[in-house]
Amino acid sequence: MNDIINYEMSDLFHLPPGIEVPFTMRSEPGNMPVLLAAITGLGLFDLMTDPVEELKGLHGIIAVSLVLISGAGAVLLGRGWLAAERSLRGLRVSLETHRAERDAWRERAQGALRGLGEAIDRQFDEWSLTAAEKEVAMLLLKGFSHKEAAQLSGRSERTVRQHGVSVYRKSGLGGRAELVSDAEADAYFATRPRE
Repeated sequence: MNDIINYEMSDLFHLPPGIEVPFTMRSEPGNMPVLLAAITGLGLFDLMTDPVEELKGLHGIIAVSLVLISGAGAVLLGRGWLAAERSLRGLRVSLETHRAERDAWRERAQGALRGLGEAIDRQFDEWSLTAAEKEVAMLLLKGFSHKEAAQLSGRSERTVRQHGVSVYRKSGLGGRAELVSDAEADAYFATRPRE
């Protein structure tokens, strides 16, 4: 694993404010069960090498408790770590699947937008609109007011209104609502799969 976790001694032990311990243990997440397993092994070795008389007293109880606790901790942390690894693998597969779906959707959306733009250009050409009329018609299709279209195109509001009237006249449409409705219909048919 590339993820490295930093354990500060002050995080492991509740130290009073202002007291800092300069010791930092850098560990990969899977090393904690290994560390506890090593403690368990050393505890077992200690138990096996101690005289039997010492095992009957407090030292023996503490040593056996240490071995049992560290062994249980190693097993529990190891199982949790393995479950987290499996979950992480599943999440990575899911992420890649979603990325592929996102990329496919993006490609379809870009294709639809290209088709829409081409359909609008073809319609404007069929209506024999000038470049200025096409620009104004596109701004009106996008929902801009005459005043906003004038600001965006660098023309006067009166000129934009005149171009709008010319677009409606050449297209045979009654106004902006029909222009938008006609463009939406063209977009629908332009983006449908051809049979």
